Amino acid sequence: MIKTAIVTGATSGIGRATALMLARRGYNIAITGRRLPLLQDLCREIEKTSGVESYILNFDIRDKLDVFDSYDMLPDSWKKHLMVLVNNAGLALGDDSFEMCDDNEWDQMIDTNVKGLLYISQLVSNTMKQNGFGHIINISSVAGRHIYYGGNVYCATKHAVDAITQAMRVDLLQYGIKVSSIAPGMVNTEFSTVRYRGDIERARKVYEGVKPLSADDIASAIEFIVTRPDHVCVNDMLIMPTQQAMPYYVDRHTK
Repeated sequence: MIKTAIVTGATSGIGRATALMLARRGYNIAITGRRLPLLQDLCREIEKTSGVESYILNFDIRDKLDVFDSYDMLPDSWKKHLMVLVNNAGLALGDDSFEMCDDNEWDQMIDTNVKGLLYISQLVSNTMKQNGFGHIINISSVAGRHIYYGGNVYCATKHAVDAITQAMRVDLLQYGIKVSSIAPGMVNTEFSTVRYRGDIERARKVYEGVKPLSADDIASAIEFIVTRPDHVCVNDMLIMPTQQAMPYYVDRHTK
């Protein structure tokens, strides 16, 4: 059976690992992101290792017109069999106290984590509504459950993702569309490097003394979710490394 999936923010980390996992599960994969060379590399790897088709949607998810125009380019044959959307695109910028934050970074987080998710989800949910099936998986964060110092607007965006997920689940119930959310704790990807504006040493210290989750750990959780029977929907999943209880409770072995 032909089946297709879309993974946003697929150029690295959780998005890339998820795209490779879904390809191994036999999905044709449409991958989105801003960095075209990385999308092209991923396409080649998908087609070489999994024998499925891949399709590049090269856009900035913050740009509504870019998202809509790019989605229109996805062939109808792909949309007809669209079964999964993984909303992975997202970022945190900085960890300054609220009064010291850069409001341009606020805009970037809100536009990416909230508005971008809304743009692509509305397009895909209308396609899934016509098809009569589908599954949307939103990548949230433990920051959507707990506030921590310096998290301010990033935490707010992930709380919004949690609320939007619940609302989508209610609104799309009548169309047979499943909606799930995964909230990871510490995951060692580009996340912290981006947050600290390319300061690799500062990013490294986030995971010092801890064995964090990997992108593959989250992809495995998504694999579990999408392989449940039709009558089963995993609504929410909170995943932490063993050494982390909450954002501010971490057992670091620094010996």
